[in-house]
Amino acid sequence: MSDRKPLGSEHLQYPQRHYGMDHSHYEWQMLTEREPVHWQQGELALWVNVSLQFFPLNQRGTPFPPPGGMTMPYPDLRHFSLRDYGNRVGIYRILRALDQYGVKPTFAVNGELALRTPYLMHMLRERGDELIAHGWNMDSPHYGGQAQEEEAELISRTLDTLQEASGQSVQGWLSPGKVHSENTPTLLAKHGIEYFCDWVNDDMPYHFRTGSGALWAMPLSTELEDQFILRNNLHSETSYAEQIEDACRFLLAEARQQGGRILALNIHPWMLGQPHRIGYLERVLEFVTAQPGVFSAPAGTLLEQCARPVTEPA
Repeated sequence: MSDRKPLGSEHLQYPQRHYGMDHSHYEWQMLTEREPVHWQQGELALWVNVSLQFFPLNQRGTPFPPPGGMTMPYPDLRHFSLRDYGNRVGIYRILRALDQYGVKPTFAVNGELALRTPYLMHMLRERGDELIAHGWNMDSPHYGGQAQEEEAELISRTLDTLQEASGQSVQGWLSPGKVHSENTPTLLAKHGIEYFCDWVNDDMPYHFRTGSGALWAMPLSTELEDQFILRNNLHSETSYAEQIEDACRFLLAEARQQGGRILALNIHPWMLGQPHRIGYLERVLEFVTAQPGVFSAPAGTLLEQCARPVTEPA
């Protein structure tokens, strides 16, 4: 016979328990109940984010190995050189594909990569594309229990480096691996960041409260990310293209009924820039941009329209 006693009533008291979510970061509201957004250029926005990353060869893996990082004993040149391939070769194929179909991307850049590859930063400056911060490198995560001073220094160093290298004000943030601590949003707002892309619980941007003021959450889909579909789920390149085409059809139909939507694609040059995969990215871009009502814009442009909704045309 068990001698365990039932929990007392004090264990059922939780100060954050209320309708919706058990936190105060944002108001609970279904997407279908919100004021619809009406884009200036069309019905469905295509947001392509290109993640430019640096994976250290001497990976620490503290407190966990970075997604996409080294997996073999040091020195894991097999995987290190594959990641470097994206920044030496793959990126140029990606850019040609984006330009061919008139896609205006956003580039998420590691701060250390900006130091190590000035040729990439020069190219991005010349292009004038929007940059968002992607942390210092892929082995410098933001995680629960991390000292606030350490995390604040990582954010400050990343932003200072990117802004100096790019010559533009960096307003967006994507954490390495989309992992962050309980303090990250507050620290981002404190450092002047306007939006972050780590939370993927929506199809449209939404207001996000922090201890240092307001942020926007700008969801960057994980389900449609190349690394998630191809590397994690081990689906084929054909399936990758089909899933995005299916999402495009659905979101476009939903946008016509309920207001603007965003098709958010996160891509990595070391994956889709491969010669056997670039054709599938081109297939996706050709299909999506050919749909009536679809337009392309970087994250900041879309967020500006969400923050200042356009009146629905008569």
